[in-house]
Amino acid sequence: QLQLVESGGGLVQPGGSLTLSCATSQYTLEYYAVGWFRQAPGKEREAISCISSTDESTYYADSVKGRFTISRDNSRNTVYLQMTSLKPEDTSVYLCNAEHGPTSQNYWGQGTQVTVSS
Repeated sequence: QLQLVESGGGLVQPGGSLTLSCATSQYTLEYYAVGWFRQAPGKEREAISCISSTDESTYYADSVKGRFTISRDNSRNTVYLQMTSLKPEDTSVYLCNAEHGPTSQNYWGQGTQVTVSS
């Protein structure tokens, strides 16, 4: 069972930046596509970004395109989400998901809270 741990959330002012991390200490993330999702109270879970396991191609939702950057460091078994120009509407719990390419097994972290407020 792959265990994912998100970190890096917190309180930030509008226009500020945060970098989230999604890490595992058990297995390599090399063969997993990893995505970042967010879910605010009363709202549906939203896929905001993902990075492939093969060619590191990336996807961004329109709501974060140009402001967020996803990257991975397989040597550290970590995927990052760099968030800039944060807005109050980015306030949410951010969760990472890893999908194993060969088996399609799917794992979720517990989430980290991001609050954008002055």
